[in-house]
Amino acid sequence: MKELYEIGIVFRGFILVNCEFKKIEKKDNLSNVSLDLRGGFISAITLFAKNAFNNLSLEYLESGKILFIFKALEMQAANCNLKEPVVLYGLVDKKKKDTDKFVRKFLEKIDPILTLFVTRYSNKDLTELNQFEPFQNEIKKFILN
Repeated sequence: MKELYEIGIVFRGFILVNCEFKKIEKKDNLSNVSLDLRGGFISAITLFAKNAFNNLSLEYLESGKILFIFKALEMQAANCNLKEPVVLYGLVDKKKKDTDKFVRKFLEKIDPILTLFVTRYSNKDLTELNQFEPFQNEIKKFILN
């Protein structure tokens, strides 16, 4: 998938795992974007869509040359009795003309990644971020094959 910049998984506003496939061109001299800000934004915007629009699931946002694509499921962490949203996001080059069709195809392709993550890490302590490092390889294998 040559148009893919990055894929990551967000839980409670934190990016648990992410893989960068291609650098995003910067137009100015901004330093690297904080992953914490990105994770917080993704959690906030998906929760906003869900709460403000009666359980509507946000699929994508368009920005200049980039599509922000989202797929949310729910999972339960070991330290909580309720299921909470976990969001897989993709940052993709927006060169395709039929955005809706491209987003649908992208979501179909990445759905097994999020399902595997939820299956593997449900009811675990999600505060120990080192445990997710091996999952980067799972993402890379899945995307590059």
